[in-house]
Amino acid sequence: MKRRNLLARFLVWRVKHINHRQFIYLLSFIVGIISGLAAILLKNTIHYTHLFLTRGFDIDSASYLYLAYPLFGIFLTVLFVRYIVKDNISHGVARILYAISKKNSILKPHNNYSSILASTITIGFGGSVGSEAPIVLTGASIGSSIGRLLRLNYKSITLLVGCGAAGAIAGIFKAPVAGIVFTLEVLMLDLTIGSIVPLLISSVTGATIAFFLMGKEVLFSHHLTEPFILNNIPFYILLGIFAGLLSLYFTRATMYIESMFGRLKNPYMKLVVGGVLLGLLIFLFPPLYGEGYTAITALLNGDTTSLVENSLFYLLRDKYWMFLVYLAMVMIFKVLAMSATTGGGGVGGIFAPTLFMGGVTGFFFARVINGFDVTRLTESNFTLAGMAGLMAGVMHAPLTAIFLIAEITGGYGLLVPLIITSTISFMTIMYFEPHSIYTKRLAKRGELITHHKDKAVLTLMKWEREIEKDLKTIHPDKTLRSLVKLVSKSKRNLFPVTDDENRLVGVVLLDNIRDIMFNNEMYDNTFVRDLMIIPPAFVLLQDSMETVMERFNESGAWNLPVIDEGKYVGFISKSRIFSAYRKELVRHSEE
Repeated sequence: MKRRNLLARFLVWRVKHINHRQFIYLLSFIVGIISGLAAILLKNTIHYTHLFLTRGFDIDSASYLYLAYPLFGIFLTVLFVRYIVKDNISHGVARILYAISKKNSILKPHNNYSSILASTITIGFGGSVGSEAPIVLTGASIGSSIGRLLRLNYKSITLLVGCGAAGAIAGIFKAPVAGIVFTLEVLMLDLTIGSIVPLLISSVTGATIAFFLMGKEVLFSHHLTEPFILNNIPFYILLGIFAGLLSLYFTRATMYIESMFGRLKNPYMKLVVGGVLLGLLIFLFPPLYGEGYTAITALLNGDTTSLVENSLFYLLRDKYWMFLVYLAMVMIFKVLAMSATTGGGGVGGIFAPTLFMGGVTGFFFARVINGFDVTRLTESNFTLAGMAGLMAGVMHAPLTAIFLIAEITGGYGLLVPLIITSTISFMTIMYFEPHSIYTKRLAKRGELITHHKDKAVLTLMKWEREIEKDLKTIHPDKTLRSLVKLVSKSKRNLFPVTDDENRLVGVVLLDNIRDIMFNNEMYDNTFVRDLMIIPPAFVLLQDSMETVMERFNESGAWNLPVIDEGKYVGFISKSRIFSAYRKELVRHSEE
């Protein structure tokens, strides 16, 4: 009770002394600090868990512990999620998008910590996923929790959700610009003066905290040793097309494999299948262990030997074309390893797998070209361009890809090739796949908020609240006399006709019976079933707002019946939807 009183007094004081915009700036700074600290905590726990488990492995032979670690890690994660969290915390970015679209940007309080713990166990024990999505979910949840605690409106809470995500990305990669662009491009927040300044504050704060506590080194910090060569532009274009096609494979294969795991109803069966499959893949291809940033660093430094350490393929490290075959298999099986991790019950995201697969793609592409002695490509530069290309394609985020890789390299010397590869990759996958892997599930259900203002407002609307349930129903076997009595007691001109099981069989319109309403001779020999008409369309209770509007546009009607599992619920009118739309538009647009 005392806490509530203190909070109430603080909120009153705040309204009197601090205006709303200044208050948001202050909160964005706080969110940036906390999300930055959370990012550092997660990266360190994963790193030291990985280091502890793999210390002492022989580099020239396979380690059989690779077969056991992933299964054990997923097992611990499933226990934690199933019996302690008791909620689904996978697909972090998709959950943020869903919360923004359908939950008024409200994320459950356990998301402040649950993703950190679960992903530490999963990735530390070898789960082939990334920590970025869990930490973005954590940062977003921190922003949501602070916004709800301080009784802010939907617009402000959504902005703090974005601030948490920006601070988390900036803290992980020490890339403040990438943190801002990720929030605008992937979470699809509106770019306005009211939103860009808080995002800047959170992103810079998160990055500064990371610099202060972890130094200048980043996950795979790399400084360019050779400049961009203009004559290599055709090869960057080809790499963009290649990356776009691989992005399509990444997206489609991930969705398919996860759907296959979804058919397994027993969670422990999923765990065993996912864990065993992941263990086998890591045993054969050790670079698939964990996030893969060590392998990316090795590729950037031209160290190919470390990619086959602890592997059955160690003797192939000096065989040029056999090593390329090995890299191709690593590329192909990365998607399977990632999907086995998440499908089996592990917690992690696609951010790191995308960068890993992109780095291998760029290196593979450059080495193949170099093998033909046509020209000499800088393999490290193409490794970086490949990372940007896969990120642009899989996440549909070309700007995030460009600025992230540019910031990681400590400058913009590769800006032109990054733009070329990312743009071509994005254009390539857009020809086949209009939605990113993040948004594909939500888009299918019509629950995805977008930058398109009208569509965003329609997505946010809860049309079920506008259903009119006060219309008087009548049975089809009733006579005109009964219908006229019903008309005299009603203020509506629409009368649903339902059977004994409350199933809608038709509709009687007042305009259609106006000519015979006062004809007494027809009262007892004319039945409702002869007067009713079939509605031009039906709306299902589970339909999205966009689907409802499509029904109205296709039918040309102003009122449509709502059905739930075959039973009549009520009617929805276009006029009520327009009124609700105007109210939601004002709420969505206000700063």
